[in-house]
Amino acid sequence: MTKQTPTIGSSTYQRIKHDIIFGLLEPGSKLKLDTLKERYATSNSTLRETLNRLTSEGFVESPAQRGFYVTPVSREDLLEVAELRVLLECHALELSIANGDTDWEGNLVAAHHKLHLMEERMQSGDQSDKEMWKRYDWEFHLAMIEACQSKNLLSLHSILYDKYLRYQNLVLTYRGAEAVEEHKGMFDAALARDAEKAKELLELHIRNGLTHTLAAM
Repeated sequence: MTKQTPTIGSSTYQRIKHDIIFGLLEPGSKLKLDTLKERYATSNSTLRETLNRLTSEGFVESPAQRGFYVTPVSREDLLEVAELRVLLECHALELSIANGDTDWEGNLVAAHHKLHLMEERMQSGDQSDKEMWKRYDWEFHLAMIEACQSKNLLSLHSILYDKYLRYQNLVLTYRGAEAVEEHKGMFDAALARDAEKAKELLELHIRNGLTHTLAAM
């Protein structure tokens, strides 16, 4: 199968969304088309299309006749995002455990292995590549729920996860052994097809991360 090259529009979308999630474009800041055009080397039409898409997903705001702004952050919004993530991800996890085959198990094992190696590196004191750590964290959580057999559920979860990640990146600190144990517990429960235990541990994991983020904000 021929690998498709990303279009200019999709590349611009991914880059701007990345910069919002990782705080390079600060919450509440105005997104001026001339500045973005130079920064991302793209056209005004592509930028408008991208910013409208990000507005529909909640990462950008566009008040009437006032241009585009990075969506501000708030404690209330974080609480809502976390609650929605618990609902969606736990539901997706239950479906995934019920439907997952040996390929799902293999992908989950590989994703957890990569994350665990990165966590060991973080625990040793090397926290120089936090973006890669969060990438492996995302890949693990996605591998857990990927067999849910619902594209809509996966799409909604992806947007929520990125919103949650944005808050974590504002105060990004490592929770250490506690988070490692939570990931291992979820992993073991999923492979054992114990959906109730896996969901319980996943909810605990999200809520512990929420508490940690709120305390650091």
